[in-house]
Amino acid sequence: MRQPVIAAFAAVHFAACGGEAPSATATSASDTVVSTGPSTGEAPSSSANEPTTSTGAPTSAGTGDPATTGTGEPPGPPPEFDLPALDKLNTGDLATSKVCADCHANADGATAMRDAKARPIAPFDLWRATPMANSARDPFWWAMVAAEVAATPAAKAEIEATCLKCHAPMAGVHNAFNGLEPPGRADLLGDAPTGKLGLDGVACALCHQIQPDGLGTDASYTANFVVQPLRQIYGPHASPFTMPMLHHTGFTPTEAGHVTTSGLCGSCHTLETEALEPDGVSLPGLFPEQATYLEWRNSDYRDEGEPGATPASCGACHMPTSDDDGQPISTRIARNPGGFDFPPIGLRDPYGRHILVGGNTLLPALLRDHADALRPNADAAAFDAVIARVRAQLAERTATLELSAVRAGDTLNIDVALLNLTGHKFPSGYPSRRAFLRVIVRDAKDALVFRSGDIDAAGRLIDGAGQPLASELFGGPVQPHHREITSGDVAQVYESLMADKQGQPAFRLLRGHSFAKDNRLLPAGWSTGHPDAARTSPAGVGDDPDFHAAGDTTRYKVHAPPAGGPYTIAAELLYQPLAPRFAAELFAVDAPEVRAFEALYGAADHAPERVAGDELVAP
Repeated sequence: MRQPVIAAFAAVHFAACGGEAPSATATSASDTVVSTGPSTGEAPSSSANEPTTSTGAPTSAGTGDPATTGTGEPPGPPPEFDLPALDKLNTGDLATSKVCADCHANADGATAMRDAKARPIAPFDLWRATPMANSARDPFWWAMVAAEVAATPAAKAEIEATCLKCHAPMAGVHNAFNGLEPPGRADLLGDAPTGKLGLDGVACALCHQIQPDGLGTDASYTANFVVQPLRQIYGPHASPFTMPMLHHTGFTPTEAGHVTTSGLCGSCHTLETEALEPDGVSLPGLFPEQATYLEWRNSDYRDEGEPGATPASCGACHMPTSDDDGQPISTRIARNPGGFDFPPIGLRDPYGRHILVGGNTLLPALLRDHADALRPNADAAAFDAVIARVRAQLAERTATLELSAVRAGDTLNIDVALLNLTGHKFPSGYPSRRAFLRVIVRDAKDALVFRSGDIDAAGRLIDGAGQPLASELFGGPVQPHHREITSGDVAQVYESLMADKQGQPAFRLLRGHSFAKDNRLLPAGWSTGHPDAARTSPAGVGDDPDFHAAGDTTRYKVHAPPAGGPYTIAAELLYQPLAPRFAAELFAVDAPEVRAFEALYGAADHAPERVAGDELVAP
């Protein structure tokens, strides 16, 4: 999924990086904002190995050091984002969420959309601070699209149109309805309906107008959902009261059970891409760059076809029908625009809370801290609530960790056992995410005996001497999967790392041809015999018998003579939405959106999120 360092991408900046400048209708000269300060992001070490060409090499820097440009001169101040605020717009076929908020936001005078304790749970109010609502305002996304274009400029139009299909879907649907070309980034910055609709992210009028056609099949993946100009808003409840919505918006509420199926989510949460050469020529085959839906389908949690052992839809976790106390919700689903209840609308259940909680704490924090530039449609309290829900989800429903230790002479054999509680891999989704183990051993005098997986202030894994591991730096090697760890100079990292057609690490999505490594924790019930096994299989784990469906066990062999004991052993499973290595590879790209995001990321809190932990004392 932002300090005051954000503004419209001026034409001069686009020209400087070889990109196409926005048209005069997209942003005028008066829209250009000059940044007031330099980037605060920490540059990767200049001693890092040079990258291979497969990494999406710098467009001009060449060194991988974001502190220099292709001329060898320090860059100027980073450009800023200055995204337009959300407008209230109804085109007849599509509408921004502010239109829906007239009836589907909480109001003091209405009992509608409240739980048993009268806590507000309106769809608009819960959704507006989520990454779904802000998918087109995410500065990391803007930077990544710019990096993809810089790596393959010949495919600029195709790249932007494809990325907008999930992140700004109403922009593409609107253009399709009106016979216009697929939109690009510049279209999001203008005053036309395309931009206003696109910047609303994954919004109400998009998800609730998706047709059932092809859902849950290959035909729907990579945002190939079907939306038609029928002006029907699909929901799960029978016999909807149509008059209010039809009168106020022109849309007709329509019962349709497919809106609660996981196949609908799978349209964007299954992303298969063609690897591209630098000249834009595509390589044969599709690469499952993100396959969260397919991972879920190959798990005990699937509720499609032959259900798994513990069936649960995507919405069961991400849009729960119970309140914070675990009690089922029954409530009116709308109020009138004046802020009072519609008497003809009775209580409805089940009622899904649109919290859409995942594992991203970085984006809501950036949106909260840089609202003056990113202009989200939510306040700081709403973002804080999202962050709190994410942390609760990570701590309570993601994974467990159990420690055990057995002495063998002067060696402590420490086993760290993980169990994945999610219905998909952990971490899932975008390959910037990772989890890792931090194991620290101290003797009876509290002196440090061993550490693996500790980090520096920038969130980078460090060795026994406190220096970043080479695998954390631009152009560095891949940190392999470990069955056994005997040195603090390595760490167990759970991640997906793409490889190009030569098998070299790739950090541009459209260079991804296979996985150099994918040791993310498998979900319970994952099977090699499932039809989706090939697209969700691990990579780079070798013949590790302790890596299995639902979890993994890593053994740490620590020199710890009995005379120094008892020893305190602490282990944690930690998580980062954006791995520092992934960020370093991005910052090597000389593009204005990258420079702007680098400044925001550099000023952000890099502390990882704690998922699970355990502690024990061994003799």
